[in-house]
Amino acid sequence: MVYPITVVGGGLAGLTAAIACAESGAPVHLYEAHERVGGRGRATARPYVAHEGAHVFYADGPHYRWLKRRGFVSGLGWPSPLDMVTLLHFRAEGRVRALPPFPVLRAQTRKWLTAPTDVDFHSWASQRWGDEAARQIANAIAVVTYDADTGRLSAAFVWELFQRVLGPNVPAIRWVRGGWQTVIDRMATRATELGVKIHTGTRVDTLPTGGPVIVATELAAAGQLLGDSTLSWTSGHTALFDVAVPRDRHDANLIFDLDEGGFHESYSMQDDSVAPHKEALYQLQMPIRDGETHASAHQRLAIFAEQALPNWAERSTWHRTSIAKGRTGALDLPGQTWHDRPAINRGDGVYLIGDMVAAPGMRGEISINSAVIAATAATDRTPR
Repeated sequence: MVYPITVVGGGLAGLTAAIACAESGAPVHLYEAHERVGGRGRATARPYVAHEGAHVFYADGPHYRWLKRRGFVSGLGWPSPLDMVTLLHFRAEGRVRALPPFPVLRAQTRKWLTAPTDVDFHSWASQRWGDEAARQIANAIAVVTYDADTGRLSAAFVWELFQRVLGPNVPAIRWVRGGWQTVIDRMATRATELGVKIHTGTRVDTLPTGGPVIVATELAAAGQLLGDSTLSWTSGHTALFDVAVPRDRHDANLIFDLDEGGFHESYSMQDDSVAPHKEALYQLQMPIRDGETHASAHQRLAIFAEQALPNWAERSTWHRTSIAKGRTGALDLPGQTWHDRPAINRGDGVYLIGDMVAAPGMRGEISINSAVIAATAATDRTPR
């Protein structure tokens, strides 16, 4: 008897696992508690297509090659030449500028440096470039960590991210028109074509038996399903703000906030389909400090928005605020690497995937990489 592979969770990780398993010829059932698949890849309805957090892709790893081979990231958008001229800015010492302070710029060029795993980033970086530069570098990469104290994380972890995002590399960033929602829709269609049975609005409270099971939920839910209260990992906590305004050449397209770890980026500079004609759509984020209220973080975010989008409150045609906590990918503390995160293979044909498990990458990349690993193992166990 051939047992189907069960995938619990229909976000990016679950869809990846279902597709990878189905491509091997295995029967697959995917269960999603919500009425539609997508998880954090879902977007708001038109005319303002905003995502929960990041909406870009980095084309420099196995996760992107997996997506690209299947046509999931086709139809790229690119900023116009005018937008490119004013694309990148930094907030430092209270003002927005075209270049970061010199010590940060110097650190960007030191790609050959190797940072230690067992030391926090601030201690390691401050010895080379000083306390202020170390703080600014950590804040620059808060766009990836969603964390207000990135300097406390493993030096190796932060340095790799900093060099990957802001180092002297061949540009790897890609924008898919329509963002993650377009990719999710393509993945769901492909899964159905491969014969995956997708059950939405169906919550799984008991671990299925009779075949391999791939759990693709957040760690808290996975812990309940697996009966393992130890499932946890460090993650970020950030305030998010999406806002649409009439297009104005004085508005900034992209700002790394070296002062407070905020980030500002245009959704629409590379994809005019995400907002009405002659409007621009932006997302801003501000990591929430330890003990800080959400209201305080949003107030700091509003001040940052005023620098990026002057008079945004009077000009806004649409906006929304939200909070992301424990939903922002894995962060490694000193002495930890991705190998130390919760294991994918839980034994007895059960696998755990998502953005906070033992697989390389950042944020959603961890989900894709872990899903492919789990699918390979699960299909090896499934008789044909």
